[in-house]
Amino acid sequence: MPTRRSVLEILTAGGALGAVGCASPAGPDPAAAWRNPGAGERDPRRWALAHAILAPNPHNRQPWLVDLPGTDEIMFYADTTRLLPATDPPNRQITMGCGAFLELLDLAARQRGLRADMTIWPEGEPQPVLDGRPVARVRLVADPSVKADPLFSQILKRHTNRAEYDLKAPPSAEDLTRVTRAAAAPLIAGSVADATGLARLVDIGARGFAREMTTPAAAMESAKLTRIGRAEIAQHRDGISLQGPFLEGMAAIGLLSREAMADPDSFATKSAIDMWAKSIRATPAFVWLKGPDNSRATQIASGRAYARMHLTATALGLSMQPWSMTLQEFPEMAALYRETQDALGASPEAPLQMLVRIGRAKAAEAAPRRGLDQHIRT
Repeated sequence: MPTRRSVLEILTAGGALGAVGCASPAGPDPAAAWRNPGAGERDPRRWALAHAILAPNPHNRQPWLVDLPGTDEIMFYADTTRLLPATDPPNRQITMGCGAFLELLDLAARQRGLRADMTIWPEGEPQPVLDGRPVARVRLVADPSVKADPLFSQILKRHTNRAEYDLKAPPSAEDLTRVTRAAAAPLIAGSVADATGLARLVDIGARGFAREMTTPAAAMESAKLTRIGRAEIAQHRDGISLQGPFLEGMAAIGLLSREAMADPDSFATKSAIDMWAKSIRATPAFVWLKGPDNSRATQIASGRAYARMHLTATALGLSMQPWSMTLQEFPEMAALYRETQDALGASPEAPLQMLVRIGRAKAAEAAPRRGLDQHIRT
């Protein structure tokens, strides 16, 4: 699932990030994949995959590769060229992004009356990091007993929203229950909306963002994945998108550089820490997710559950943003990682997989997508 945007996004207090859905003369339309996905596709696998690539994923890396052997099979792999070694050393977040992909694939298959028979990690779970082994073998089978899932209709509406949320119109207890119940057993989901619990998580979360932005390797990882202006966004169609006259003007005169974004002592970084602290304070509730262990299978299941939770929230008119900094497993974050786990009663054996802001906000823009053909190997 991406939980952060570059420090420069917030220097404009939300006003400089333009709509990425506008076509750019410099390349393909970055948001084309969101409009009528699968249109004209005769192969139901490609139609379903066109929806799966809209799944949430960390830093918008879109780490998905597929082979299409035969007429009804999909072999699904994690793209190991699109990992996040600085902020996600064990590839846990990338694996959850693969789980979200599989959930949307399943929803799309059901919409066509197809059952998606999935074998997860058919050649074994890769440890300690992902490798070339397949994540899943999927076979689409016509089945008249398969029913369409109403969450399918939310796929094109679901977007991660990093704005400040409305503290005067918090999610109701019923809404939070509906979102957390979208996670199926053996996963466990819950919510935090009481003042004491919120204050604790806000404090930990603000310190977590500051820790990430002042850890050189982590900050540089985000900086390298930042796409500044329409031309870069259209060229890459992934990563962290920044555009608008203000930001593009700064880049043109040399005030906006990846080196500045990665400098922990820069004005941009210090401003980012202040602004993101303001953003997390504008959080009326959190939802969280954990499983019985930290296996690759649980990580896949967690990604699937998060996708369903976010789609459910979208149907309720709510916005969500993973706040995952203190769940990252790089050494500089270790103390805050333990503090976050302790705050919500998790353990090293069964840690939190997701911690997510939830509330009401103005609509967010669609994140760029590279298009279906970029994910098919053969």
